[in-house]
Amino acid sequence: MPSSRLILGTALVAIANFAVSDADAQSVNAGALAASTTRPFQSQTVAEFNTPWALAFLPDERMLVTEKPGALYLVTDSGEKTEVSGVPAVAASGQNGLLDVAIAPDFAESNYVYLTYVEPDPDGARLALARAKLIEDGAEARLEDFSAIWRQTPGGGRGQPGGIIAIEPQGAHLFLTVGDRMDPESAQDPDMARGKVLRLGLDGSTPDDNPMVGEGGVKAQTWTTGHRNPYGLAFDARGQLWLHEMGPRGGDELNMIEPGQNYGWPVVSNGNNYSGSDIPDHETRPEFAPPAVYWTPVIAPAGLAFYEADLFPAWKGSGLIGGLAVQALVRVGFGSGPADEADRWDMGARIRDVAVASDGAVWVLEDASPGKLRRLTPGE
Repeated sequence: MPSSRLILGTALVAIANFAVSDADAQSVNAGALAASTTRPFQSQTVAEFNTPWALAFLPDERMLVTEKPGALYLVTDSGEKTEVSGVPAVAASGQNGLLDVAIAPDFAESNYVYLTYVEPDPDGARLALARAKLIEDGAEARLEDFSAIWRQTPGGGRGQPGGIIAIEPQGAHLFLTVGDRMDPESAQDPDMARGKVLRLGLDGSTPDDNPMVGEGGVKAQTWTTGHRNPYGLAFDARGQLWLHEMGPRGGDELNMIEPGQNYGWPVVSNGNNYSGSDIPDHETRPEFAPPAVYWTPVIAPAGLAFYEADLFPAWKGSGLIGGLAVQALVRVGFGSGPADEADRWDMGARIRDVAVASDGAVWVLEDASPGKLRRLTPGE
């Protein structure tokens, strides 16, 4: 997992804001690029799962892998699987179920892990974020001291839950994506935890330096707003936070995330409604932050990891994104000019999540049942 420092200080924030403006002015449409069947890596299937959703590395290089129907596994790099007990009941249907998993910055001392999931609720299934201790006892593993530290308020909604976790490099705060739950207008409602990126303390508390902390409620926890269906959130090596989200009919986005910004959904999009009716493009409403890269036709992005290892030297500084609709692994380059898609490799399967091991190998999960856990290393 990449290690980096969060950009702090007025001067550095100004630099970051300049970079956002420069990228925004040159938004790139990478949607028409074709996937290559010539790949600079070999792929090894390590294990299979029932609709796997996310993976995260422990300090000893074992992995935690979630399955959308509601199971969590501890997995070795040779494919040994141990089911972890104590996982909460989930409302598994469509895009909903057990979602992301993340490791606490102090895992070596605390054993804390984080899970997101859509839970049953009398008022409609709601997204939840929980923290628990991962305990191993011989050949068994379980979650203890399980606590839901945040719940979507109000609850309800259909699909598009978001639920992606990113912990800042400094380790003091946690960022959480919340989708619009297929209610587009809610993404612009400041009192609804939908279509937002939230910034929380590691215990689910509200940081006192959030942009609207004085407003209380959902506003106090909101970092950015105007998102549709965000399934990728990660920090790059400079400590800059990036998010990708699925557009409607066109208009998938990769956004540089800055506090207090509104990214425009559903008022603007570089895609159209599923009915074919037009949505104004980002350029028509300059008050909304446009994407650095967008995809029309869509790739249906899922999973995001930044690459800083030596195993694939040409990839250093790149973002790796899974493509569901295009069944591909996508590499986005960040150089002296605007961000842009650099490569797209045909994987022959819907790629749900991407992660980088400490040795530089890239691991991907397939969105299928069975869905493979695959390790990518150099060589065709």
